[in-house]
Amino acid sequence: MYAVAFNGSPRKGGNTQQLLEATLAPLAKAGWETELVQVGGKSIRGCTACFKCLEKKDGRCSIKKDIVNDCIEKMARADAIIIGSPTYFAAVASDIKALIDRSGFVAHVNGGMFAGKVGAAVVAVRRGGATHVFDTINHMFQMSRMVLPGSTYWNMGYGLNKGDVAQDTEGLANMHNLGEMIGWVAGALAPVMGKLPQPGGAAREEG
Repeated sequence: MYAVAFNGSPRKGGNTQQLLEATLAPLAKAGWETELVQVGGKSIRGCTACFKCLEKKDGRCSIKKDIVNDCIEKMARADAIIIGSPTYFAAVASDIKALIDRSGFVAHVNGGMFAGKVGAAVVAVRRGGATHVFDTINHMFQMSRMVLPGSTYWNMGYGLNKGDVAQDTEGLANMHNLGEMIGWVAGALAPVMGKLPQPGGAAREEG
């Protein structure tokens, strides 16, 4: 099985990345293929509302000068999608918001590409605003008919300077528990994947 995590912080090796790595670690230990993708600082532009993805239905965004289509391909292949963001003015980082808007819409207009996958939000925060970041990421997962596993607390780690989250033992323990729950939920869903209900109640078979 494959889990992909997207780091929305432009600070490589920072607190967001460390929280994502802590989440992926139990999955890697369990034999999953895991990948951490750097999104922050990649100058991802927002959705232009051109609706080309709706017209073409080719599973791609019409903007081809950034990494979003590569990210969509990884999301489509993944069993679990983890999106991590720092907290900027009580909101997600701009590159993550652009990724959410574009990948979420492409998936929606192409038959629900992310439906049935496991989704998890991970947030780094200095003090306040993390709940809004957490909700923003989860809203895309929920609208995509994904499954959101719980953990032992909200998926937040506290720190300002690079490496500060290493002192947040409760936050790191929560990420470890989140990784274990992602593995458990994905394993439980595996036998029924490909038999997702269509919106409106019809069953869909996927090969």
